[in-house]
Amino acid sequence: MSPTFRSLSVHNYRLWFVGALISNVGTWMGRVAQDWLVLTELTDHNATALGTVTGLQFLPFLLLAPWAGSIADRFPKRRVLALTQTLLAVTSLLTGLLVWTGAAQLWHIYALALIQGVATAIDNPTRQAFVSELVPSEHLPNAVALNSASFNFGRLVGPAVAGLSIAWWGTAVAFVVNAATFVSVLLALVFMRVAELRPSPRVARRGAVREGLRYVRGRPDILLVLFLIFVLGTFGMNFQLTMALMATEQFGKGAGEFGLLGSIMAIGSLSAALLAARRERPRLRTLLLSLVGFTVASGAAALAPTYELFALALIPVGLSALSAMTTANAMVQLRTAPSMRGRVMALYMAIFMGGTPIGAPLIGWIGEVAGPRWTIGVGTVAVAISLVAVSVWLGRRQNVRVSYESQRRPRVRVTASPTAHPVPEAAR
Repeated sequence: MSPTFRSLSVHNYRLWFVGALISNVGTWMGRVAQDWLVLTELTDHNATALGTVTGLQFLPFLLLAPWAGSIADRFPKRRVLALTQTLLAVTSLLTGLLVWTGAAQLWHIYALALIQGVATAIDNPTRQAFVSELVPSEHLPNAVALNSASFNFGRLVGPAVAGLSIAWWGTAVAFVVNAATFVSVLLALVFMRVAELRPSPRVARRGAVREGLRYVRGRPDILLVLFLIFVLGTFGMNFQLTMALMATEQFGKGAGEFGLLGSIMAIGSLSAALLAARRERPRLRTLLLSLVGFTVASGAAALAPTYELFALALIPVGLSALSAMTTANAMVQLRTAPSMRGRVMALYMAIFMGGTPIGAPLIGWIGEVAGPRWTIGVGTVAVAISLVAVSVWLGRRQNVRVSYESQRRPRVRVTASPTAHPVPEAAR
């Protein structure tokens, strides 16, 4: 089997991959439908309302992270995932029925988004840590990258299908289809070979939350990755909001063109995931170079004069953003003790996605005040500043120099000067 797909040789992971692939298509249909519902059917292109519903959906990541991680480390992950996936299916079905009957109001969508956020806040760290139980440790970077490929295949197909279904049959259909696709994950969980799972040691004592926080505080290599991913997630990854505003407000397009943007961006994201699947080991230099690429590509997208050029710029945006995310995810998982993985990944997801309640309403407000282009531009500036800050910190505090070179091809050089103290693993 090709090295890119080596994790698919594992029976349980193969089931999980197929189930998640189907579910991810539905999830992206639901996301596009929710944005379109709030922006065009329940409000008159109100960017603040769209930012609020997005923020409510991700707020639980920020508030529940320590307890969500503790749940992932204390209880069987397969059982936790069955419960969260069922709740997500029910809320999506309820949203579709409200829209179908014409009873949907904005506060309904706010409430359902918050419930979905609670379920997802528990589901995501459990899902992230569950991968390590499906494959041997040497396959973990590959499995993480293939998960990203599955997610971005959903991003490639889901928005386009959602745009067409909204145009042909209405918004409710996309929500109902999303609810149905969660069944694929539930079936995968049912038919796994339990004896072949590699369960992590479970934590049965109190104080697990505090123990997880102490563990991360003592790991500067993990803290560095968390800082970079926080800036990217809070200010640079609000694509649900920014693409909706650029498509409708800046370029005056409809549902089909809006859905198409997500699929075009997923071309770059899917390519990045497949490239990451071939790497043997994630490295800091890969993460830094990806963020440099994101800064350049998102700046070009913000300045694009036409819809066509904006859509084209989204390909390198997706490529660089997904490369950064898969590298950061694999770095954190590989450097975390198995018994701590659920709690650390909960903190990772809280920092990456939990920043959205801060970023989404702020960026929605910026879109109303300064225009849609600045909803992307603020992410460009924030990520660029974070790269400068990390370079200075590594040079001064860790005796490591980071330089960005662009001779024949862009590259990031991470070097260490002679020192009496060992260079931290994060700098290698």
